[in-house]
Amino acid sequence: MARLLHRLGLFAARRAKTVIAAWFAVLAIAVTSFLSFGGQLTDQITLPDLETTRVADRLAEEIPDVGGGSAIAVLQTEDGASFTDEQIEEVAALSEELEALEPVDGVTDPFVAAAERADGEAELQDAREELDAGREELDSGTEELESGEEQLDAGQDQLDDAQEQLDAAVAEAQAGGYYEAAQEELDAQQAQLDAQQTQLDDTRAELDDAREEIASGEAELADGEAELERGEQMLELTEAAQTVSSDDDVAILTVTFPEELQAVGTDSLTLVSDTLAEAHIDGVEILPSSELNFEMPHLFSTAEAIGLMIAAAVLLVMLGTLIGAGLPLLNALVGVGIGVAGTMSLSGFVDMMSVTPILGLMLGLAVGIDYALFILHRHRTQMKDGMELRDSIALANGTAGNAVVFAGATVIIALLALNVTGIGFLGLMGSIAAACVFIAVLMAVTMTPATLSLAGRRILARRERRYIGLRKGRRITEPMKTPRALGLAALAIIGLCVLAIPTFSLRLGLPDASSDPADSTSYQAYQATEEAFGAGQNGPLLLVADLPEGLSESEAQDLQVSVAQELDARDDVAAVVPAALNEDHDVAVLQLIPDEGPASESVEQLVHDLRGPEALTGEAVDGVELSVAGMTAANIDISEVIADALPLYLVVVVGLSLLLMIMVFRSILLPVVATLGFVGSFAAGLGGVVAVFQWSWLGDLFGITEPGPILTFLPIIMVGILFGLAMDYQLFTGSGMREAYAHGDSARLAVRKGLHAGRSVVTAAALIMGSVFAGFIFTDEPMVTSIGLALALGVLLDAFVVRLVLVPALLHLAGPAAWWLPRWLDRILPDVDVEGSALERQVLEVDEWSGAGGSADAAEQDSSRVPETADAGR
Repeated sequence: MARLLHRLGLFAARRAKTVIAAWFAVLAIAVTSFLSFGGQLTDQITLPDLETTRVADRLAEEIPDVGGGSAIAVLQTEDGASFTDEQIEEVAALSEELEALEPVDGVTDPFVAAAERADGEAELQDAREELDAGREELDSGTEELESGEEQLDAGQDQLDDAQEQLDAAVAEAQAGGYYEAAQEELDAQQAQLDAQQTQLDDTRAELDDAREEIASGEAELADGEAELERGEQMLELTEAAQTVSSDDDVAILTVTFPEELQAVGTDSLTLVSDTLAEAHIDGVEILPSSELNFEMPHLFSTAEAIGLMIAAAVLLVMLGTLIGAGLPLLNALVGVGIGVAGTMSLSGFVDMMSVTPILGLMLGLAVGIDYALFILHRHRTQMKDGMELRDSIALANGTAGNAVVFAGATVIIALLALNVTGIGFLGLMGSIAAACVFIAVLMAVTMTPATLSLAGRRILARRERRYIGLRKGRRITEPMKTPRALGLAALAIIGLCVLAIPTFSLRLGLPDASSDPADSTSYQAYQATEEAFGAGQNGPLLLVADLPEGLSESEAQDLQVSVAQELDARDDVAAVVPAALNEDHDVAVLQLIPDEGPASESVEQLVHDLRGPEALTGEAVDGVELSVAGMTAANIDISEVIADALPLYLVVVVGLSLLLMIMVFRSILLPVVATLGFVGSFAAGLGGVVAVFQWSWLGDLFGITEPGPILTFLPIIMVGILFGLAMDYQLFTGSGMREAYAHGDSARLAVRKGLHAGRSVVTAAALIMGSVFAGFIFTDEPMVTSIGLALALGVLLDAFVVRLVLVPALLHLAGPAAWWLPRWLDRILPDVDVEGSALERQVLEVDEWSGAGGSADAAEQDSSRVPETADAGR
């Protein structure tokens, strides 16, 4: 590889203009591809096989009317007064305009909904009055019926007594023998009694009919009472789910879509958002929620420009020339332009998150500058020692370029390993970032030699040109003092441990509108909703209740209300609103409004509780099972899936780290110490992010509006990127230590020599990379801000605390044990000459053989005469 890069560097130096033109042609092709094929980015994370996805799919099949997604826009009066009739009419017109849009399934006018609720409340009140009046009538009728029955019973008793008396008189007349004489009178009396009995029987029949009518009325009244009670319970349940605030100055307009919100295209959401933005209602502020107010983050802003200016300043201080400072920046900008434009051109064919090209930009800029700097620094050193221009370019490309290729390969492997998580958007993010790093490596080993050839000796400052070949390096003859090494190690370990303390409070999640910039409409909509209706209105949950089979519609409704009442009694629930029933009356849908916002710990626990076996414990809801859907629950599910993938990925990366460093440094202890140091810098960097974003320390400085959970995929991204960069820094310090030890220096002296040889380039590289990452901290996108802070903090801690302090101190304390390697392992490990030491010795020997006038051309022609030399690391 070193000889191949040597020849490549020589070719690029000879054909400098051709190589540079070729790269600019590639940049033009990438930009053209983006303009021709680029599509829309998204801020929605979707994963297959989530519980919320399965519930939503089932809901769309069972009850299509409630299976779609929804988003809100908050309307508030500018002066805090109540909405006027004219404003309400204009809101109605806006609702009709939105409903006419093709992607929209329906729009809920808040004032129509409030009026319907008021009408429903009035109807319930009227029904209650009618039921009360009916109850009074029934009670009065019952009293009359009971009075009539009493009179009827009394008349019957009198009639029965008269009949007995008549029967006695007949018997007496028959016994006395004067019956025939009295028969006519007796028959008349009997007829009179019979007529009275008939009248009583007719009256009793009338009373029986009245009793049946009253019983029927009682049944109707009972049914009406049950229905009225159900309606009153529903009204009470919806009390906390209003669409217009109690002060009549804030209203929530809801837009529904036929599909889940994650499946709604960005174009559709933008169409709705633009319609809201263009609407004008005098005296009313229209605030689309974060679901509607999608805006692609700026790829490059003032903050990133400041980061590049800091990087340029570091380069200028280190190199002393404007040309020297400009070449790495040119390399990085062209390379990142190719990478990002190429990435954006793929967005028309694959679903891509908005943060994906930004991560490629962030990483491409950082490594692009650093990789060019590594080669440029080696070239400058060789030029100062008197080497000819092309000889120096070719050798720098074969030695430092070889290290660049190896370092870039470790970053690329770590990023591509994101695909082992099985999470599609993370795999794509890692692959895109890896492509940007790959382009940065290619740029470093081709365009850097070309630009150095054009720059010539101007890459050195005037003072440096005057002393070419006369430079004397500082000789290191004594190792570090052991007490100093012990103190530095202890200080570094304590510092990393203290910074890592917040990591134990780490809570992963996806940012909601509460973390958006304070001047954004999404944040203002979130705040207005929280103040007027409660924080839970910003993240309602959709519940699906499986009911027992065979229920009637009224029984299912009663059970649905019972479920809502039991859940509404929880302390962490603000309201539960029954929403719908399916045709078979065995699936009910409810909307639950939590007490706190969607990113709170209580809502996360609530979702777990609702999915647990003890979500419903009352006898009235026995046999009911709950499922949870909705954006808030989906974000919780996504966070848990990604968190579960982190341990596997960490094991893969740490294992890879150990294997690579054992091959490079041919040591057991150094890779172990370096890997543990990487874990320490990762934990400390993550702890700093937790302290800022979750604990809100220095929140005002970083523009944090409200504390919240850490971006769910941030730890995985940190591991993937910081691992590769840590390998870079360890390579440029550890390889010098290994080489010094292999050349006969004592173990402790070798540590100090290697540290002295590599610390300047590591310092500059870390400052540059930290500056580039830090430039993304002050963007308006919370995801980008947290990633920028995490990477900037992680890089600086790993470089200045771990690689330049902790690892050298521990290696000094270990002494010769730092370089111990079992012989059997030494035999089977491949011989990795990372810095191209064999090539360097070969080229220098050719120069000596061919005389002082030797050149890279001579080295190429005569390299076959020089025998292979052993790797310096052996």
